[in-house]
Amino acid sequence: MQLVTAVIKPHQLDAVKEALKGLGVAGITVTEVKGFGRQGGHTETYRGAEYQVEFIPKVKVEVVTEDAAGITSAIQTAASTGKIGDGKIWVTSVDQVVRIRTGESGADAI
Repeated sequence: MQLVTAVIKPHQLDAVKEALKGLGVAGITVTEVKGFGRQGGHTETYRGAEYQVEFIPKVKVEVVTEDAAGITSAIQTAASTGKIGDGKIWVTSVDQVVRIRTGESGADAI
């Protein structure tokens, strides 16, 4: 099993959610996060005063799966705008998953 984690632009969340539903994903975890990458933030103007926004709002999507390649591909396709700041996807190994309510473990708990 693998944990697929993606940090994407907030307005791309609906497209990613629909793409994952289309693959039969039973559940996802979504968290609002802030950060910066190569873009390094940007400058905004509010009431005539300029200020630096260093941390850009993003959304983190997490999915535990046995098909990391398919999930990664679906997220990449749905979240891509072709512009800087589209985000990142990474995959990490998951040694054990336990469903608290039933005690099921492994793939049955997904």
